[in-house]
Amino acid sequence: MTPSAEQSSGLRRRLGFRWYAALLGGSAAVIAANVAIDSHAMSLVTMAVILIGTLAMMGIGLHIHRPVHPLPWYLLSASAVLFATGTALREATHHSIHPVEDAFTLLGYVGVGLAALIWLYPRQVRDNHDLLLDSALIGLGALLASWAFLISPILQLHATMLDTVVAASYPVLDALLLTLVAHSVATATRSETSLRLLHAGLIALLLGDLGYSLETVGTPIGRDVLLAPLLAAYATVGVAALHPTMAALGTPRRIHPHHSRQRASVIAVALIVASLVPVVGSSLDTLDRVVVSSLFALLLIGVLVRSERAIVRSARSERRAQYQADHDMLTGLLNRAALLRALDSNREQSGEQPVCLLFIDLDGFKNVNDSYGHAVGDELIATAAARIRRVVRREDVVSRYGGDEFVVLSPLARQEAAVLAERLIGAFVRPFELSAGEIPITASIGIACVGPRSSDTNVHNLIRDADAAMYHAKENSLGYTFHDDAPHALTNTRRRICRPADRSTSSAV
Repeated sequence: MTPSAEQSSGLRRRLGFRWYAALLGGSAAVIAANVAIDSHAMSLVTMAVILIGTLAMMGIGLHIHRPVHPLPWYLLSASAVLFATGTALREATHHSIHPVEDAFTLLGYVGVGLAALIWLYPRQVRDNHDLLLDSALIGLGALLASWAFLISPILQLHATMLDTVVAASYPVLDALLLTLVAHSVATATRSETSLRLLHAGLIALLLGDLGYSLETVGTPIGRDVLLAPLLAAYATVGVAALHPTMAALGTPRRIHPHHSRQRASVIAVALIVASLVPVVGSSLDTLDRVVVSSLFALLLIGVLVRSERAIVRSARSERRAQYQADHDMLTGLLNRAALLRALDSNREQSGEQPVCLLFIDLDGFKNVNDSYGHAVGDELIATAAARIRRVVRREDVVSRYGGDEFVVLSPLARQEAAVLAERLIGAFVRPFELSAGEIPITASIGIACVGPRSSDTNVHNLIRDADAAMYHAKENSLGYTFHDDAPHALTNTRRRICRPADRSTSSAV
C-alpha cells in the first residue's frame, strides 16, 4: 500500500470513528434530555425516535455490509420492536406487572437469546468444555444473587400466581442472558468492534431489566431512569449494525488462552457475591434456604471441577513441554541433551552390567540432500529412525544425535552389541521408498563399550570413542567396528563431538 493510500485509509477510519461517536453521543444527549424533562409523553416520543433510528441503522448495515449470518440481526430488530411495545404498554398502564406487556417483553428475550445462540454456536471449542463451564458458573452466580435479592422478595409479595411467575421469570432470564454474554465476551477479539458494541447494548438491557425487577420488589426508581438503559441498548445495537465487523459475526474464531484468566476473575466476583447471600438472606424461609443452598453447592462443585481441569491441563502442558524439550520433533527420538542425561542415568542404575554405545551415521546422506532437497532428506531421516526403532529392544535408548547421526545405548556385552550392529546394518539393505523414489542408503556404525563397575564413566569419552570407531568403519567400508579394534582412530580422526552439524555428511539439526 502506498503512503497516500495508507493516509486515506487512516482518514476513513478516523472519520468512521467520529461518525459512530457522534451517533452514540447524540443518542446519549436525547436520553439525558428525556430523563431531565421527566414526562411520559416525552418518554414515548424519545423511545419512538430511538427505535426508528435503531431499525434504520440495522437496515443500512444489512444492506451495506451483507453479513454472513443476517438472521440474528433480523431477530434483534424484532426484539427491539417487542421490547419497545412492552415498555410503551408499561408506561401507558403505570403498572409494574401486566400480562400483555410482559408477553411482548418475554418474546423480545426469546429473540435476543436466539440471536446470541446463532452467533455463538460456530465459536464452540471441540473437546474443550472449560469455556462452557466458566460461562455456566457465571450464570449460576448471577442466578444465586437474583434469587436472594430479587426472586425471593417477589415470591413474598401477595400477588396472583401468574403475576408472581412472570415477575420471577425476569431475573432467571437475566441470569441466562448474562451467561450468553459472558460466553460471547470470552470468545470475542479486539478487532470485533461490532460484537463489543453488542455486548455493551446487552449489558445496558440487563441493567434496565434489573431496575424493573427492583421496582417490582418495592425499590422506588423513576420511570425515566428505568427507560434510559433500554434506550441506550437500542442506540448501541444500532451503531453496532453500522460497523463493518458486523458482517463476520457468527464465524468461527480461535479463542485466546489468556481469556481463561479473565473468566476466572469474573467467577471470583461471582463467588464473593454468593458468599454474601447467606448473610444478607438470613431471614429467608425454608424454601429459599433450600434453593440458595442448592445453587451455592452447584457453584462450588463447578469451581472444584474447573480447578481440577485446570490442574490436569497444566500437567498435560508440562508433559508436552518436557517431551518437546527431550525429543527431536522430526523423528520422535531423544535429542542430544536427553541422551547425555540418559547416559548418566544408565551408568548409575546399571553399574553391574556392561554398556555399549552404537554411533550410527548414514552413508551418502549429503548427496541425497544435494540431489533431492532438504524435504526428501528429512523424509529419509524420519524413515531411517523408524527402521532403527524396529530393530532395537524396548529397554534400549535411541537418540538422534545430530543431522544424520543416531546413537543407540544398550546394556549389552560386546558379542551381543555386535549382533545388534549387524541387525541395524541389515535394516538399511532395502532401499528407502521416498517421495522422490527408491533411494539406497547404507549405514556405518562405531561401537564403544564399558564393562561393569568400569571406572571410565565419562559420557563424552564414550561418545567420542564410538564416533571415532564409526569413522574408521566408514573410511574402510567395514559396516561396523569396535573402538578397541581401531586403536589408530583416535590419532588419525579429528573429533568434533560438540559440533556434529559441522560434518560434511550431516544436515542441519
